[in-house]
Amino acid sequence: MKINAAKFYSSLFTVLLLLQLYLPSFKLNLVIQIVVIAIFMFMEKTAFSVFFLKQIKPLFLLFVLGFVGAIIYRPQFFDVIRDISHYIKPITGLLIGYLFYRRIDNAHLFFKTIVIAGVISAIIHLGIIKVLAGTGSISEIREFTKDNFLELFSIFVLLFYRRYTNEKLFNNIIYVAGALLVLAISSMLYFSRTMIVLAIVMALSVFGYTIITKKTLRIIVGLFVFIGLFYAYLHTANIRRNGKGFEQFLYKVKIAPEEIYKTNINLDDHRKLWDHWRAYEAGRAVHLMTEHPGSFVYGTGFGSLVNLRFFAPLTGERKGIRYISELHNGYIYIFYKVGTVGLLIYLFMLGRWYRFLYRDKTFVSVMVSATGLIFFVTTITITGIYNNRDIIVFLLGGLLYFSERERKEITS
Repeated sequence: MKINAAKFYSSLFTVLLLLQLYLPSFKLNLVIQIVVIAIFMFMEKTAFSVFFLKQIKPLFLLFVLGFVGAIIYRPQFFDVIRDISHYIKPITGLLIGYLFYRRIDNAHLFFKTIVIAGVISAIIHLGIIKVLAGTGSISEIREFTKDNFLELFSIFVLLFYRRYTNEKLFNNIIYVAGALLVLAISSMLYFSRTMIVLAIVMALSVFGYTIITKKTLRIIVGLFVFIGLFYAYLHTANIRRNGKGFEQFLYKVKIAPEEIYKTNINLDDHRKLWDHWRAYEAGRAVHLMTEHPGSFVYGTGFGSLVNLRFFAPLTGERKGIRYISELHNGYIYIFYKVGTVGLLIYLFMLGRWYRFLYRDKTFVSVMVSATGLIFFVTTITITGIYNNRDIIVFLLGGLLYFSERERKEITS
């Protein structure tokens, strides 16, 4: 029996997305993805365009740059391997998205698959909440499910695909309404500050407000004024750290900016420490770099660790962990590992993706541009493209292929 390549690879793509979300082992996920790529390249005729190689080149440069510090400072072999795997992961994600949909060559099916995978994920999420979150408190719900950008992408694909393409994604209006309802409920129940910010970024992108003009600047300034007034309210309202229900979420929103920049923290005050953990670990990384001034240029390299100065209960180990490899603040993480050179390469890569919106006003270009902005935001709080659970890079691989195809159609 002949296998339908489009159905097979789109189904496999869905499975890989769901594994990325729900299989807790980063190492096992990476092994599965590498094996899938190897089998694909063995079975299928594989080629890479100059366009795609240019898009993925910065990730390879960052990967190579990580060995500079490793050669100079000679860390433990196991720690080097761990960092290598983290820097390989976004490359595998891009390759899977690009290779699969280069083979399928069907943009309609690509966006349809994103929505189907998103709906499946939303149903799984709601099931997890039903079974595991007994009391239904926000802290208990978030213990099992932090965020899900696949569902967020699915919502915007459902809402705006037809607006840009004049083509229905699904013919059954009942399915569309049901899918939107399930996705919306599930997305809200993540109680994720990051998802709220990314929803705003995507909304601005699809409405064309991320192109810098006088009008968009006024809108952005107005948005910042609104956010400023909102935070002024949060800091005047009596929002307690140990509050119940939605108050817990508002407290997290209130301290979000401080989590990033406030580094002067008393280690004995655990309440303050955990509220500002992102800033603390970032501050420790920069402090350690001052001991090796050359690391400001090329980083401390693969295998380098951040000394927290105490055993933090970050894992299931009873003793805790004193040395960590990854940081929540992705900009400091990249700066620590590959220095100023690596950070500039990373920013160039995100800027290049953002600028897709200036070239073509297609749905694909808009989504690539939004992805660049999304990584710009998520790098501040959850390591961006180097987050172990990041799923957006898989979607970006497919988007880059269809962007390439659109440009060929325009020039031909």
